[in-house]
Amino acid sequence: MPSFFLNKRLIVLLVAMITVVAVIGLTMKERPEPTWVEQFIRDSVGFVQSIVYKPARLVAGFFENIMDMKQIYTENQRLKANLQENVILLAKIKELEEENKRYKQLLDIESSLSDYQVRAAEIIMRSPDRWYQQVTINKGAKHGIKPNMAVMTPEGLVGRVKSVAQFSSVVELLTDPNRANHVSAVVQGNDLIFGVIEGYDVEKEALYFQKIPIDAPLEEGQTVITSGLGGLYPRGIYIGEVIEVIPDEYGLTQTALVKPAANMYQLDKVFVVERSFIPLDDIPSIDALMSEEEGQERGE
Repeated sequence: MPSFFLNKRLIVLLVAMITVVAVIGLTMKERPEPTWVEQFIRDSVGFVQSIVYKPARLVAGFFENIMDMKQIYTENQRLKANLQENVILLAKIKELEEENKRYKQLLDIESSLSDYQVRAAEIIMRSPDRWYQQVTINKGAKHGIKPNMAVMTPEGLVGRVKSVAQFSSVVELLTDPNRANHVSAVVQGNDLIFGVIEGYDVEKEALYFQKIPIDAPLEEGQTVITSGLGGLYPRGIYIGEVIEVIPDEYGLTQTALVKPAANMYQLDKVFVVERSFIPLDDIPSIDALMSEEEGQERGE
């Protein structure tokens, strides 16, 4: 009995092997059309693959999109960081250019004011309610600063040192309406036109250049500089430009409006100028100089 079942299994195995070999032989032959069995298997496998492939492709695409978004986010963050670094770098370059410009202007000042000692200082305090009246600088008596020293920027005159502490000083600006705040000035040109810078017009943003003889040939566009008279301000510091000439109501003198060369609204760095000592007795006043000129005209 066992030998019968054993022989039966061998026979089934042999028939199966023959069938497989026959199928393989048939499928390996080149035929214009596959058999119905092959068609059935191919169609079945293709249908199953189409059902499985679409969800798999959607899932794979979803994860690919997530990876792409992550890569885009990383790239965007890197570009933002580079942009911020570039902005900071451009700001530093701009600051260095401005600082280099100021140093060049300082060299020009030192060369043009070779007879005077120039000390650089920075504005450390400025009261909003006295914006056009005074500022505080970071240099004082310990740095050789003294009252009445002239203060300027590379553009022009700013004012004078009003009071001095050990490590700071208060600077009175030209735009301070204080009547005691005045500067002896002269128009640069062939004719000597002397006057006094005294007062400030807030609306026109111009200084009053007063006590000018009515017959003085004063015109718009002329340059006004310090005259060196009075013993406070060195001669030759640029103040500004004449923008308007106004005769007084009595026809005796005329007044000019002078646009300050220095930006009084925005002050950052200034220079304190110490002039060579000249005894006050040796410096003629403006009134004496004008009286001398009038005497010469009358032949006295």
